[in-house]
Amino acid sequence: MDTLRTAGQGGPTAESYRFDDIVVDATAHVLLRAGVPQTVEPKAFSVLLILLRRAGELVGRDDLLDQVWGHRHVTPGVLTRVIAQLRSALGDDSHHPRYIQTQHALGYRFIGELLADEAPPEEAGSGAVPSAPAIARPQATTVSAPVPETPEIHPHAAAEAAASERLHAEVARHARRWPWLLAAGVLVAAAVATWLPQWRGGALHAAEPSIAVLPFTTLSDRTDDRYFAEGLATEMHSALAGVHGLKVATWLPPDAVKGADAKTMGERLGVATVLDASVRRDHDRVRISARLSDTRTGYTLWSRTYEHDVADVFATQSDIAQQVVTALIGVLPDSGEGLRRRLHPTQNVAAFDAYLRGVQSLLVGESDNAIASFRTALDGDSSFARAQAGICQAEIDRFEAMRGADAFDNARLACERAQKMDPTMGTVKLALGDLYRVRGELRRAREFYTSAKDDPEVASNAIVGLAELESVQGHHERAIELFGKALQVSPGNAYAWSTMAWEQYQNDDLPAAIESSKRALELRPERSVLWAALGFYHLTNGDTAESEKALQQSNALEPNYAATANLATLKYQTGDYAAAAAMYRQATQLDPGDFYPWGYLGDALIADPSAGNARDAFREAATRARRYTAVRHDDAKAIAALAWYLTNLDERDDVQNLMRRAESLGTAKGEVALLNAQTWTALGDRENARRCVETARANGIGAALIDTNYVLRRAGLARQ
Repeated sequence: MDTLRTAGQGGPTAESYRFDDIVVDATAHVLLRAGVPQTVEPKAFSVLLILLRRAGELVGRDDLLDQVWGHRHVTPGVLTRVIAQLRSALGDDSHHPRYIQTQHALGYRFIGELLADEAPPEEAGSGAVPSAPAIARPQATTVSAPVPETPEIHPHAAAEAAASERLHAEVARHARRWPWLLAAGVLVAAAVATWLPQWRGGALHAAEPSIAVLPFTTLSDRTDDRYFAEGLATEMHSALAGVHGLKVATWLPPDAVKGADAKTMGERLGVATVLDASVRRDHDRVRISARLSDTRTGYTLWSRTYEHDVADVFATQSDIAQQVVTALIGVLPDSGEGLRRRLHPTQNVAAFDAYLRGVQSLLVGESDNAIASFRTALDGDSSFARAQAGICQAEIDRFEAMRGADAFDNARLACERAQKMDPTMGTVKLALGDLYRVRGELRRAREFYTSAKDDPEVASNAIVGLAELESVQGHHERAIELFGKALQVSPGNAYAWSTMAWEQYQNDDLPAAIESSKRALELRPERSVLWAALGFYHLTNGDTAESEKALQQSNALEPNYAATANLATLKYQTGDYAAAAAMYRQATQLDPGDFYPWGYLGDALIADPSAGNARDAFREAATRARRYTAVRHDDAKAIAALAWYLTNLDERDDVQNLMRRAESLGTAKGEVALLNAQTWTALGDRENARRCVETARANGIGAALIDTNYVLRRAGLARQ
């Protein structure tokens, strides 16, 4: 008995159709036009086979939806889009059809003339949908608002796609610390990449609907207009990241994608598609050209140019997002209402413009400018919840820089105000989780992270936050497991890799920290702070050559206190204490709020008093360290450092309690031991000092850091 052939599947004999110069081979899943393969989506190919098998017959719209999609909450617009793709591949015209005729509101009919020997088989059935992806190549069109709900898509040659404009933007300055705004999506890499199957040609390609939103390019004549284009891109990224069933790669800055084509980005990020756009704004008019590309073939899936008043930018953003979601997952959740609401956060265009300026300031770490812009946005629209959420984010950045109780209260109040304005915002829940974690209020932090985890926009980073809570409590294995889950949720989350590196360093696994840090840099090589972190790990591990290389790269990208301070430590290790002191002073100017550079400066001045007064440096360090440890009760290294600073200021009453407290926390054991060794030496307790030196060696502190330590060498406790 013969097996029934279904849509997209060959039966026991070959099934093919020919009309004009077109050949459709169901068995090989091939569509040829004039001998040239035409790529279409699997569901589009299935629809074509059903129409061919019932040539000349009207096939109802619901019948097609049932057979191909199972009619699972799929809108008719999905079918309209698929028919448009088929017309693109066949060279058909919807106004003067030769092959596919539309019966308005009823269905479709194949009206082409099949060759006599290629008539549809009598036993053909329908239903199953092929799984191998094939992508149509539609051509760009130019429209003015309002936008048609289901536009026709026309042919686009591969050569044109290859010659299309690429995203080019100036290298942006980025924040010294990780702005959690950038990690909203947040990546799978080697350790957790098992969900990425191997595709033909060896390139990694996503098995699920997935996308990377690239920074939008500004074509405006005004050089300061970049914030508008980049702000629209970040808004689009966040909106798509909130769509269930769609994986969105972590946001990348302009310099990370400069010159890369769709195929390169797909291999790098493990996504099936990329969205890019160019933006030109001229007074009250804006022109946006958007394109969705398939990363396996490099072909354009969909493209469109919008040109209208700036006030219509919200509708344009919503339409682009809806076209993307429809193309990738076939159905718009809640008919697209959530996307429209997310991409239309205010009715006030001037307030939205100020908001985008604030977003750009956050991206480059300018917290004060960001807060000013977000407040301007709120002046224009007092109910603009996302602007208040921006203030929440900026205040957290301030808190992390200042580490004081006042800064904590400002951040908490700003975030709670945003939460009251829109209690559904996952970004604010994530921010509050970060805030309370840093404060040491772990129970409240867990509540906010757990709630934020349900929002796809911030799910990956919420899991990272939960991992950090496990780390603080000494549950190292559980923390690493959660980092892995975060990476599974968001393909390409360099933030997760860098945070995991810190967890591994805190638990004295320097080799693993170095490898995780390298993973983060593979994804975000433009981040100066990541190069500084890698340099620090190499320095702690005793690899001075690799450390210097990474630190120099960090400062070349953007001068920063961390790289400068660690380069100064390399000078210190060679015995050039005056040069080290000069560089430590430079580090204090780059970040006056952090206590570590002041403490390092004090260390250098102990060794070379002619370069300055060590007590003054230690006084500055102690003041800032006290402020920080009053908030962060669980930072073992900071507590040990405070004990060292107070010892040098002859404020020794509580020093031994601080050292014991630092040891009892059980994290950063090597560095705590090294600091305590210095303190015990200064207190004249050689036995405890020697014990701490051995503990430091046993917990991964490199010989270079111990044996070049001036205090330990002078006391005969370091190897000469």
